[in-house]
Amino acid sequence: MERRAPASGAARFPPAARTTVPRTYDLGMRDRELYARILGIERPWQVTDVELRLEQGEVLVRVEQESGARLLCPECGLEASRYDASERRWRHLDTCQYQTILVARLPRVRCREHGVLQMRVPWGEPGSRLTALFERLVIDWLRRVERIGAVAEALHLSWDEVDGVRERAVRRGLERRGAVRLPAVIGVDETSFQKRHEYVTIVSAGAKPRVLWVGDGNDEAALDGFWKQIPAEERNRLEWISMDMSNAYIASTRKHIDGADEKIVFDKFHVMGHANDFVDTVRKQEDRTLRAVGDETLKGTKWKWLMRQTNMRWADRRDFQILRRSDLRTARAWAYKQTVSRLWGYVDRNRAERAWKQFCYGAGRCRLAPVKDFVRMIRAHWIGVINAAVSDVTNAMAEAINAGVQRIKRSACGFRNRARFRTAILFHFGDLDLYPRFPSSIHTKP
Repeated sequence: MERRAPASGAARFPPAARTTVPRTYDLGMRDRELYARILGIERPWQVTDVELRLEQGEVLVRVEQESGARLLCPECGLEASRYDASERRWRHLDTCQYQTILVARLPRVRCREHGVLQMRVPWGEPGSRLTALFERLVIDWLRRVERIGAVAEALHLSWDEVDGVRERAVRRGLERRGAVRLPAVIGVDETSFQKRHEYVTIVSAGAKPRVLWVGDGNDEAALDGFWKQIPAEERNRLEWISMDMSNAYIASTRKHIDGADEKIVFDKFHVMGHANDFVDTVRKQEDRTLRAVGDETLKGTKWKWLMRQTNMRWADRRDFQILRRSDLRTARAWAYKQTVSRLWGYVDRNRAERAWKQFCYGAGRCRLAPVKDFVRMIRAHWIGVINAAVSDVTNAMAEAINAGVQRIKRSACGFRNRARFRTAILFHFGDLDLYPRFPSSIHTKP
């Protein structure tokens, strides 16, 4: 007997059956129990209905309070009376390719002490229309992608919704951190907020990539705001304060820290930056003089005077040897810079002071005005420079944070206001506990 070939998919499922798919599905008891478990719904709340909407591409999970459940004030936790109720929706993690929307009629309560307040729900934060688990997903995306617009597009959210998640995360983190506990070493640095010399002041935790404070501007008042929030006994336990030679930062520190001059460290990389500046200034002056008589010896040599010889190619190093051994004024300035680079890493303070005094005596008598200006700057900031010479404290971590902040600013194409700029800095570099709390019935990885 001849066997028939198995029916094709089209034959098994006739067209009539494919075109009569209902628009919604009411799922059963087991589905309600499943969503109650994965959402962390606990008494007095319960999942009453799960509806699959194919055309809208979403799953609606309806949640209600048990009849007779006590209403509690969200502030004091005491029993309160019902004031009114309205329907609210929260976005949850997707179910396969469908958006999952949690719907609940949320009451407002009247408390004798606190007045009319919105009740809190276990699956979301106050003021948020996203569940706690979905906010965690958004935070993870923001920490990696950094751009709010890109995260909003990928997760099908609005820009304001993603920005709200970031703001709530930072607010939670600051509340959980509480009062700032100062490490032994802190760094103070400025970073640009916008063009036209708009800056913010960042205080970081020494050798750790952790921002403690972000203040508006780079003046004395900007750092005063940080010191005022720290108790006096906590401030005076500081061992070192690393900063650049900003008169505003120095004045603020002296005003709030006992014996500030003994604790201030002027970052050695900042000092070496000034040394590079006097070399380049001498080069520019001499280059103009030489070009006036047709001599282009210094043309295109800027990078050679500023770059480390160990980073040069062999041929460039050979050519530079001829330049630095010449009688050029730039060569003399470069020699003074090399001397400065060897005046760090002392163990004995007396030996460090002798070496720096010897350099200042010799360099202060030269005929190169930019070098003499550098010497006057060193003498005006003497104690902080010697502190840097005998310690391994630098502003390297603060500069690394600064570079990261500028990367985020470029990625965001700038910030319109300082509040969002501050929030972005603390979100990425504040070392904060950003995630919302979850119901006890939800088990997630730490």
